[in-house]
Amino acid sequence: MSGYSLEQVRGLIRDIPDFPKKGILFKDITPVLASPGALSFLCEQLAKPFQSKGIKKVMAIESRGFFFGTGVAERLGAGLIPVRKAGKLPWQTVQESYALEYGEAVLEVHRDAISAGEKVLLIDDVLATGGTLRAAKSLALQLGGEVMGAACLLEIDFLKGRRALDGLPIHTLWSV
Repeated sequence: MSGYSLEQVRGLIRDIPDFPKKGILFKDITPVLASPGALSFLCEQLAKPFQSKGIKKVMAIESRGFFFGTGVAERLGAGLIPVRKAGKLPWQTVQESYALEYGEAVLEVHRDAISAGEKVLLIDDVLATGGTLRAAKSLALQLGGEVMGAACLLEIDFLKGRRALDGLPIHTLWSV
């Protein structure tokens, strides 16, 4: 174990007002990423509730979800699926459009990323409106996966993102 607590690691996350645009309070996790012990601790905390769920694939959502998805997949003995913005993957893909709190985008994964019936865990850094996780969930379902839950560092409560996920089990480390 790294010797960190959730409270200590939360203290490393800094608030950046008006980024990427006015009115958004951005949660900067780069100080956490710079601390190997803190990063390892967070991956362990994100994986913990799913250790006995038979997860076969972890879908890590671009881009900040990649940092945690890799460590969570390793801890669960699962494969990693990068969920990318449109046009970033080199092979045949399936796509899903979604809305953010500050825009719109399209996510995609490779068509062969999930086999029918595989249990999938979604990983992202922040649960805000739920649009990104909803799109990733839809991609997993299109490919025949069984989505077991989602894990995020932070949840922005007032945006009520859980509502968009239709009762999907969601594990977050902090609410703001």
